[in-house]
Amino acid sequence: MKKKVVIVTTGGTIAMVKKGEGVVPFEKGNVLISEIPELSKIQNADIEVFEFSNIPSPHMSPKHMWLLSKKIDEILNREDVIGVVVTHGTDTLEETSYLLDLTLRSDKPVVCTAAMRNIGELGTDGPRNVYSSVLTVLAPQSYGMGVMVCLNDEIHAAREVTKTYTSNVATFDSPGYGPLGIVDEDTVIFFRRSLTRERIFVNQIEEKIALIKTFTGDDGSLLRSAADMGYKGIVLEGFGRGNVPPLVADAVEEVVSKGIPVVITSRCFKGRVYPVYAYKGGGADLRKKGAIMSEHPIGQKAKIKLMVVMGKTSDIEDIRGYFEKNIIRRAIKNE
Repeated sequence: MKKKVVIVTTGGTIAMVKKGEGVVPFEKGNVLISEIPELSKIQNADIEVFEFSNIPSPHMSPKHMWLLSKKIDEILNREDVIGVVVTHGTDTLEETSYLLDLTLRSDKPVVCTAAMRNIGELGTDGPRNVYSSVLTVLAPQSYGMGVMVCLNDEIHAAREVTKTYTSNVATFDSPGYGPLGIVDEDTVIFFRRSLTRERIFVNQIEEKIALIKTFTGDDGSLLRSAADMGYKGIVLEGFGRGNVPPLVADAVEEVVSKGIPVVITSRCFKGRVYPVYAYKGGGADLRKKGAIMSEHPIGQKAKIKLMVVMGKTSDIEDIRGYFEKNIIRRAIKNE
């Protein structure tokens, strides 16, 4: 009996058609995916399609992501299933894939994919992306690789990948890392394995996490407001190494004193934040005020991680341990 690859559909452009004045979800759900002709040519596995949802990518909420994680774990527990492909909208694909990467308990391969062009558009990329993703699941090297993202015949690690272009089919990239591998015709080729992957097994997540981007002249009002509005944790996207304007530093100290963790990231998508600068608002100053340095610079990734970590603990120093694993102790002592 052949193993099964289950395609879990959630919606997005890959399941949309042009109707009237714009592109909208297809009223027959994700049937367009199950009708991709190339899937019937796959000889070494059966394809099963499970419709989880049919929503646009911006409608994907933390609750949806968490329920999706639990459903995929349930599917992967089946002995007849070799792996899962998740179809999704591109706007929030990197968030959903990273939450899955952190929380899924199985080592069976999970590949997330999407489309930048709807099924009726010239040069639609959805069918090929789904086909390449199924091939990636079937590749023996995919076992234990963590959740992957496959579009445009490139395979990326969920933790590292980000959307870089609003409309181009080559939108997904892993700045500073590069792809894990490629799909060339019908062959899956891996170049490397991600060494930064981690897993955090939880029974719940904290959905109420804010992501705030600082700016020149920022006085900290937005940060304070987020705390006042009841957000349980805040990711603050700073400049460069994670530095912020001086008045924002005051707000960070106030918010942390209330027991609300503030995780510092950067608007740069390469490198990492680091407590280098000791002037008011510099990374070292913020850390002295109780802020947490996120070694992953991309804000939306840090937000997902904080949601997961706070499903386990709300203690700021415990949370720090998940975000500052590789910060050199000597540097901290010299603050």
